[in-house]
Amino acid sequence: MPPPSLSVAVIDANLVRAAILEDGLRAAGITSVTVICETANLLKKLVSLDPDVVIIDLEDPSRDVLEQMFQVSRLVQRPVAMFVDQSDGAMIQAAVDAGVSAYVVDGLKKERVKAIVDMAISRFNAFGRLTRELEQAKSELADRKIIERAKGILMKSRNLGEEEAYALLRKTAMRETRKLVEIARSVVTAAGLLG
Repeated sequence: MPPPSLSVAVIDANLVRAAILEDGLRAAGITSVTVICETANLLKKLVSLDPDVVIIDLEDPSRDVLEQMFQVSRLVQRPVAMFVDQSDGAMIQAAVDAGVSAYVVDGLKKERVKAIVDMAISRFNAFGRLTRELEQAKSELADRKIIERAKGILMKSRNLGEEEAYALLRKTAMRETRKLVEIARSVVTAAGLLG
């Protein structure tokens, strides 16, 4: 359940449809709702508002309008729920690629708004968590490669075994109160300068 302090920006040129969304949000206890009817300088308006969630409602979007909204989704780094009246496979794939958290076709009903906002927030948070985990795994893999290179350099230059080279790196890191990977980078850099 979203906190009452949640702020939502509703982007919709159709005031009747925007009112349905606004009513649904307010009925769900979300009181901070801003409706944006004009898409000129849209990113600037969104940056200024800094909403927690963005809802985009497009009655019959052209490809250009959809692409603009997908661009908004990529740049705002917030949960985005998009309502459209019609869609096709290419539009759905473009929405997913743009990071739209909820893409709802022909489903604008006041009663559904809260559940869709909750789902958009959950999916956005889950995707963010997965992205952070992926970046951490990539970083750890890169660190391991540097450590392996440093061990190889020490094994060759000092005629050490693999365990001895690792122990030397570890001992040096502890002595200098630095991370093991920092010492390994220093070894690789020094070897590059001397080699």
